[in-house]
Parts: sequence; structure tokens; C-alpha cells
Amino acid sequence: MLKYMYIDESGDLGFTQNSSPYLVITALLVKDPAPLERIVKNMRRNKFSKKLKVFNELKANRLPKEITMCALKKLSEVETQIFHIVLEKEKIKSDFLLGNKHKLYNFVAGHLAKKILLEQIDVEVRIDRSKGKQALRDDFDEYFERCLREKSSVRKITIQHSHSHGWVGLQFADLLAWSAFQKVNHKKSEFVDIIPNQEVVFLW
Repeated sequence: MLKYMYIDESGDLGFTQNSSPYLVITALLVKDPAPLERIVKNMRRNKFSKKLKVFNELKANRLPKEITMCALKKLSEVETQIFHIVLEKEKIKSDFLLGNKHKLYNFVAGHLAKKILLEQIDVEVRIDRSKGKQALRDDFDEYFERCLREKSSVRKITIQHSHSHGWVGLQFADLLAWSAFQKVNHKKSEFVDIIPNQEVVFLW
């Protein structure tokens, strides 16, 4: 059996006065990405054909509320597993993590991987491409795979770093991460509550 995992985040990795107090990293797992593609295709053809013409992808921080709500409601009808890991950044005490945003991202994503329990399947992981250098991508891949294998008996793992406009699964991961971020950062749960049984874990 093969499962598809899409990973994206909401919030930022900074520690300035203007930085977000939280970072949320989300994993969306599906058995088949085709239903996700049909959701967006139908939204573009029918109800939101005019409004979505100006958007080449679904990005929660740009979309009108009604489109985000509709996309999440349609996603709730698909068989999925959804995991969120939430970092409250003021609790980071490690100088190493405070001084290296790439290692910090890997650290949080690794804890997310450890919460995902999978048995005897192949996994295709696709993450929004934010790491520019190949060495940084390789570092993430090695660490994330090691963490995912820590508690899961996964067979083959492939990890791809892709631009979200080409992958609907990444766009839904963006909507989900943004929804969880709205709850922890702004105390607005109307989006995340649309889909039941999402697992939200605080790092500390």
C-alpha cells in the first residue's frame, strides 16, 4: 500500500518583535490524491469559477473566507489523516535552535513525524519547497525519515520538495496549517473545527 503525505507550515521561524509566537507544521495523509484534485477542479469550474481565476493556487492567507471554508468542507468528505505539531517559540531555550532556523524547522518537523504511526506501507512525502540549497533539503530528508521510522514500520519513503502551485495536496496542507494557526494564534477555531479528528500536539 502507498500513502501520500503533504507537509506545509504556518507562522514563521523568526524571533523578532514582529515574528509570530507560534509555528504550526501540518501533515496531510491520503491514500489517493485524485479526490483532492477533483475538489479544486470542481470549485474552479462551478461555484467559484470567476473568483478563482485570479488565483493560480489555493493559499489560505490570500483566499476569500468563503472559498477556504468550502475547500475545507469538501476535504472533510475525503478519507484523510491530519496531524499538526505546534511550537510555542518562547519555550525554545536551545541556543543552537535559536540560531539556526533550518535546524529548528527540522526539529519541529521531526517531532511531527514521530506522532505519525504507519504500518507496513510505502510513503511518498511531498513538502512545500522552502529550502533553497540541496544540502538543506538533504539534511531535512535524512532527519525526517529517521524520525518517521522511529515509531512506524514504514517500508519505502520518498521525499520530494515541490512548489505548491503544482500540487493540490500541498495547497490543502497550507489550508490546514493556516486553520490550526488561526486557532492557536488568534483563538479562531471556525476553520479547524470543520474537519473532525485532526490531531493537534503541542511540542512542549
